[in-house]
Amino acid sequence: MYSLLLVLIYIAFISLGLPDSLLGSAWPSMHANLGVPISYAGIISMIIAGGTIVSSLLSDRLTKKAGTALITAFSVLMTAAALFGFSISGQFWMLCLWAVPYGLGAGAIDAALNNYVALHYASRHMNWLHCFWGVGATISPYIMGYCLTNGLGWSMGYRSVSVIQVILTAVLFVSLPLWKRRGGGDGRNKDAPVLKLSQILRIKGVKYILLAFFGYCALESTTGLWASSYLVLGRGVSPETAARYASLFFLGITGGRFLSGFAANKVGDRNMIKIGVAVIFAGIAAVWLPVGPDWVCLYGLIVIGLGCAPVYPCIIHSTPSNFGAENSQAIIGVQMASAYTGSTFMPPLFGLVAEHVNVNLYPLFLLAFAAVIMVMTRALNRTVGN
Repeated sequence: MYSLLLVLIYIAFISLGLPDSLLGSAWPSMHANLGVPISYAGIISMIIAGGTIVSSLLSDRLTKKAGTALITAFSVLMTAAALFGFSISGQFWMLCLWAVPYGLGAGAIDAALNNYVALHYASRHMNWLHCFWGVGATISPYIMGYCLTNGLGWSMGYRSVSVIQVILTAVLFVSLPLWKRRGGGDGRNKDAPVLKLSQILRIKGVKYILLAFFGYCALESTTGLWASSYLVLGRGVSPETAARYASLFFLGITGGRFLSGFAANKVGDRNMIKIGVAVIFAGIAAVWLPVGPDWVCLYGLIVIGLGCAPVYPCIIHSTPSNFGAENSQAIIGVQMASAYTGSTFMPPLFGLVAEHVNVNLYPLFLLAFAAVIMVMTRALNRTVGN
């Protein structure tokens, strides 16, 4: 039962990644078809992010009432419905409407599943599970690309991924009894108090981890979004080469999480985070170096990805040990909200910096967030004990 349930959780993490990269891959076709400016993608992504933040903050209450299994199944069903809604949308306002359940479903499953794994499984599984999120995020653009290349249109791309999500939903609903058989480990702790946000923020060390998580997701999302622009405009790299190496940043994260899984149990979450941050600094230094061949800068992006790999899953996995199992669901929900806030607002902020100041500030912008991660995680370790 243990192994079968773990397989289902891996599948759920793939389903979590599937919708995340669809909008970016489909939007060049979508905006032209809908007759709206290309910048309108930002409106949709902000609505999705807003729903994700709200459901992350509510995840503690929802999980205590329904359990992780039901929250996971209904969240995947909600995203499946939203993806189908995107596929039948012929006007921009309809996309905005369907973006609401899109975001609500993503935030609830993210917080609930991460807490469940942090409580019940070893650190290596947390790293590998987030590697499988990367698998889902990688598969969906290929599905969309196939539909666009073969004249099926972006709506069929969304519909295809929606069908996959429906199948996954059915599997999750059928598997509900498995969660209950695993020692009552359905993620529902009725004895634990439901904490208000003000109460969560008063727990020692929580503010440090929220700032660290904000900094990490700001760094990851800014690196991925603006890497190509920096390489082309700041370093004179060809657009084709820049696009290829910028995508390898995500490969570095996915591959790094796979490798981190083999070391995480022996090295420990805190040391994995320290190593990851050190590698991030090394990667930023390589990207920043104003001299030398282009490959130093290009491979620096891959190094940043490798450094990012263990930070997110190890921060999540260490939450119960840092703050207590009874508080972990509430704190992980707020961590998710803080993470989405960083990934939503910081990349556009750098866009303003690049447009009105200089795109060459890209490494310094990343360096600032790497410093936030380092300072805040060290402050947390001092607060909760070594």
